[in-house]
Amino acid sequence: MINESDKSLFRSTVDHQKPLDKDSTKGNNAIKVNSDKPFEHYSFLYEPNISGSQEVIHNVDGLSPKTLKKMKQGNLGFTPSIDLHGYKIEEACRSLSDFIHFHSDKRFIQIIHGKGYHSDSGLSIMKSQVVHYLKQHPNVLAFCSCPQNMGGTGAVFVHLKANV
Repeated sequence: MINESDKSLFRSTVDHQKPLDKDSTKGNNAIKVNSDKPFEHYSFLYEPNISGSQEVIHNVDGLSPKTLKKMKQGNLGFTPSIDLHGYKIEEACRSLSDFIHFHSDKRFIQIIHGKGYHSDSGLSIMKSQVVHYLKQHPNVLAFCSCPQNMGGTGAVFVHLKANV
């Protein structure tokens, strides 16, 4: 049973609150999880060094082998994804920074970079840039090529640091 003083305290608190307008972008800073700026201190790679069919894998020391195995198998549940097909290198990096920043509350994301089938040398510039970028990003703990049915060597799963 709730006593009258608790009811009164609750009512006085609730009565002075303004409802949150979910559709408005103005004044909804409380919804945003991470108030820091997106990562901007990356460098560009203009010469490709990875073929489209090459599997990629990278992780920081101390990452659980179980987590890496989960990533390789694609057993991650829902992961937000970004498709970089058609992007220029600079646009892709800027979009990746914004995407990772926006999804900083997630543990895993997927980046679809393609295999570079239309390149002259057989090497993929976008895939090479994505790998180069991810190795620089301070919030990336690991990444690896996706399983064949989830994009294969044309996409990577990325494991992000927990947003504390």
